[in-house]
Amino acid sequence: MGPLKGVRIVEFAGIGPGPFAAMLLSDMGAEVIRIDRKGGRSPSKMEVTYRGRKAVALDMKKPEAVEAALKLIDKADALIEGFRPGVMERLGVGPDVCMKRNPKLVYGRMTGWGQTGPLANAAGHDINYIALTGALHGIGHGGGKPVPPLNLVGDFGGGALYLAFGVVCGILEARASRKGQVVDTAMTDGAASLMSMFYGMTAMGMWKDERGANLLDGAAHFYDTYETRDGKYIALGSIEPQFYKELLEKTGIEDAAFAAQMDRNAWPSLKEKLAVVIKTKTRDEWDAIMLGSDVCYAPVLSLAEAPKHPHNVARQTFVEVGGVVQPAPAPRFSRTPPEVQGPPEGADNASALAAWGFSADDVAKLSSAGAI
Repeated sequence: MGPLKGVRIVEFAGIGPGPFAAMLLSDMGAEVIRIDRKGGRSPSKMEVTYRGRKAVALDMKKPEAVEAALKLIDKADALIEGFRPGVMERLGVGPDVCMKRNPKLVYGRMTGWGQTGPLANAAGHDINYIALTGALHGIGHGGGKPVPPLNLVGDFGGGALYLAFGVVCGILEARASRKGQVVDTAMTDGAASLMSMFYGMTAMGMWKDERGANLLDGAAHFYDTYETRDGKYIALGSIEPQFYKELLEKTGIEDAAFAAQMDRNAWPSLKEKLAVVIKTKTRDEWDAIMLGSDVCYAPVLSLAEAPKHPHNVARQTFVEVGGVVQPAPAPRFSRTPPEVQGPPEGADNASALAAWGFSADDVAKLSSAGAI
């Protein structure tokens, strides 16, 4: 099951992007054990990012718990954590300690600002990290303020995905060198990396460093969302000339002004005209005309609607686990298909530790010491 079958990863429980990174690795077949804080809250079955792994609750103030964590780490290919710099060291499980015992360990660290730099120890959230990298500045309509793109760009895109990618890269390298290393994942670094194309386009004079003035930021009439007659929305991305031609054909537009597709000065007036046309029909009516064509069209679906769309149904893009509809593992593999290993679970000390080689006597000793 999954391309990462046989890989073992210790996750120190966190929130948001940390659990998401662990979910990605678990979905790909890795055996992930989560170390929760003793007395902490157990995730509910609706907290999708906690799916697919067992957990143990440790009181890391107890030396017995620290030693138990280290024994788990001894057996791991990688560790992932998302605390501020220095926290893991204070807990007694910093990289120096862990990698001395397990030289091949890949030590994955994820923070907003990174392990070094003037802001390394400052608090922050996704919105702050993408603000510092230029990403937030570029998102929003002209004349308006920057619009946070949920927390997809910093937390999940720039953080969790880069952590998971970095950990897998580290594991591959360690199998050749037999040496581990620290992976310093900063959400600022990742968000900046995601902006690579736009920094390149700016350098080439193809991108204006302002909101709502560019090909892909909603300025162009052929690349934006439009309200339909029933108050819903559609998304158009008819950039290439042949796709733009089809957009005009499907919408019945014969106005000669639309021939100036790439005239930025004409975009505002063309957008107004196109908006009037789109509002003459419902979203379903536009689906019937344009969906599946080369217009580059899609209806803007809500979270409730998306799992029911025929394309998503056909590809099983969403699955139901423990009665909760949620996104399926991605990407797909032809020979080692990934799958959700199970619903979110709270700490189950005995079974989680047993799976990693702890005996019943070991578990009993930890329990009597108050370490679990």
